[in-house]
Amino acid sequence: MTSSTTIRPRDRDALLQALRAGVVPRTGQYLIQVGRAREIQALLADIEHVAAGGTAFRVVVGAYGSGKTFFLNQVRAVALEKKLVTISADLNPDRRLHATSGQARSLHAELMTNMSTRSKPDGGALASVMEKFIGTVLDEARRSGEDPEQLIFRKCAALTEMVAGYDFAAVVAAYWRGHNDGNESLKLAAIRWMRGEFTTKTDARQALGVRTIVDDSSVYDHIKLMAVFVRLAGYGGLFVGLDELVNLYKLANAQSRNANYEQLLRILNDVLQGTVEGLGFLLGCTPDSLLDTRRGIYSYAALQSRLAENTFSSGGLVDYGHPVLRLPALAREDFFVLLEKIQQVYASGDPAKLLLPEEGIADFMAHCEKRIGEAYFRTPRTTITSFINLLALLDQYPDTPWDSLIQRVEVAKDNGAAREAEVIADGGVDEGLFEFKLSARAHGHAIVQL
Repeated sequence: MTSSTTIRPRDRDALLQALRAGVVPRTGQYLIQVGRAREIQALLADIEHVAAGGTAFRVVVGAYGSGKTFFLNQVRAVALEKKLVTISADLNPDRRLHATSGQARSLHAELMTNMSTRSKPDGGALASVMEKFIGTVLDEARRSGEDPEQLIFRKCAALTEMVAGYDFAAVVAAYWRGHNDGNESLKLAAIRWMRGEFTTKTDARQALGVRTIVDDSSVYDHIKLMAVFVRLAGYGGLFVGLDELVNLYKLANAQSRNANYEQLLRILNDVLQGTVEGLGFLLGCTPDSLLDTRRGIYSYAALQSRLAENTFSSGGLVDYGHPVLRLPALAREDFFVLLEKIQQVYASGDPAKLLLPEEGIADFMAHCEKRIGEAYFRTPRTTITSFINLLALLDQYPDTPWDSLIQRVEVAKDNGAAREAEVIADGGVDEGLFEFKLSARAHGHAIVQL
């Protein structure tokens, strides 16, 4: 970012507010991007492959606070620029890939709610995608003289060969009728079906005349349907972002974990075998949730064999084409540039409003290293929050020397890693959990009592 960079107030405020709260910003990431050029380039190749009708599957591995989620959001923003539709969600105890009590359907609803396009990057784009498809149908119907509803079913013929595809096409046709007749309730019912908000087949049949709904067992099937549909609407493909896979690792019940890993394997097999088109997956997890052979993704033998690292990747060599992409920690030099960029954002890009000289940033980094060691730049979330707090005080008290304030800065290690050992009760306790709890306590981890 140069000294002449124009920073929109909306991007500035959203970015600083998120960073100060210790959460990942959804907008303005480009303003503070540093390092990881090779990783971005690798994911850009995936995005272009999906846009050309191909598939992609990546697991991005990074420690808590290392910038993993920030990186995922960056890739999502690039996908939008490449005219893909993106859907994203964080896994949690109530949102999983596989479940029997509505958690998978809840994940689907969150994904569809967060659907984004280049013109609607903040989510809520499902209706816009539907409208764009209807627009393309109407344009073609005017040229050919064909009935729009018949044209919809003809264009959706590829969908009808897939699981739940005929009802998917019928719901699209129902949305068209609502659009044509000015029936907003019918359009809303179609959107609700697409999001998986119908809980009974009876309600869906009464509202839309279809006999199926999105349930826990069909979530991935509907994601594949949506990937085909967005291409029919004129987009390049569908890019799916799933973060916090650590929540699968935390599941106490081995059967529940394995069922979720089985669904992950199904997705991976489809992508590797090319049985889907225009569909990419980007998953975020921590090292333990991937590598732990008792609870992590590697505990599922079929996944471990497919995701095992390239044995030739050693001595500084990195295989950027591998499904697993490890995020390296930021270097000190990268972190210095990051703090410079944050300060420039705080000053709205005006060099005259910079609050710290370069030596002030260097002194801040030295102070943090004395307090918590290398963790200040390797897992920098709390350090960034402290830096913005420092800038806020310098802004409000301009007569206060910066060097005196730096000595007052309190910075602590990010305790997010401790939460990785917490387990989620799910109808039973995993075998060996007692030993796991003893081991976790021995390492100072917090444990949820079951």
